[in-house]
Amino acid sequence: MTKRRPLPDPALLRGARVRLRPWRAGDRAPFAAINADPLVMKHFPAPLARDDSDALADHIQAHFDRYGFGPWVVEIPGISEFAGVVGLLNVSFEAHFTPAVEIAWRLAPSMWGQGYATEAAACALRYGFHALALPEIVAFTVPANLNSLAVMRRLGMHCDMREDFPHPRLPAQHPLRLHRLYRISRAQWMEREKHGGAIADT
Repeated sequence: MTKRRPLPDPALLRGARVRLRPWRAGDRAPFAAINADPLVMKHFPAPLARDDSDALADHIQAHFDRYGFGPWVVEIPGISEFAGVVGLLNVSFEAHFTPAVEIAWRLAPSMWGQGYATEAAACALRYGFHALALPEIVAFTVPANLNSLAVMRRLGMHCDMREDFPHPRLPAQHPLRLHRLYRISRAQWMEREKHGGAIADT
């Protein structure tokens, strides 16, 4: 959906405490550990085996190769070389809001509750709106995923529960099928930046 663009000023991918960087060969093992953690995967159908995690890493690399963006590795200098992944993806299924680009994150539990997900996601949104000039970015998860919903709100994203949707990749009676959609437009993000971009630290 989105054409590949030149890599922008790396400052777009840096926050006060975090850095979003390209993947390295050694990142697959810590990525697999996060994907195998039942706490991390509580709001997904199941934890991932190593082969499935590597297949997801292959998909992420293919997305970077095709579009020039994707979920970057989150590095917290002096604390963690691999805290998780945060970035942008073209939504790969059809729904009432597609075509669209989503922001997604997945961090190790030891990194939770310290504002890292919000800070890293703000970097990804800044990239999407400044470097890619996307008109809108969405996010979605199950209504029970209160932590991720709180991150979406701290980023300035908004939801209308009338836009809740059944995830088409889950069967009709699956307990995780219902998803809540959040949105933020480029105009809303730019206005937020103009006023200091109030991002909470927790």
